[in-house]
Amino acid sequence: MPSITVRNVPDEVHRALRVRAAQHGRSAEAEIRDILERAVKPEKRLQLGDALAALSREAGLSNDDFTIFDEVRDRTPAEPMTFE
Repeated sequence: MPSITVRNVPDEVHRALRVRAAQHGRSAEAEIRDILERAVKPEKRLQLGDALAALSREAGLSNDDFTIFDEVRDRTPAEPMTFE
């Protein structure tokens, strides 16, 4: 796992990080990892599967509406390409 070094952190910021870490019962390093993760991966980020499911619900579609795709799908194995 990569590591990051942050230089020239002001004393009051370092102190606040240590206090915050103690309040959460973890090390300052673990607290910083949590802060960074929350900053770059917010809980409200768009997840494709959730977005597609919501779109289907809004359109009034159910799993039964997609059975037609299984019925008409060409199941013939694909032929490999040849380069001559």
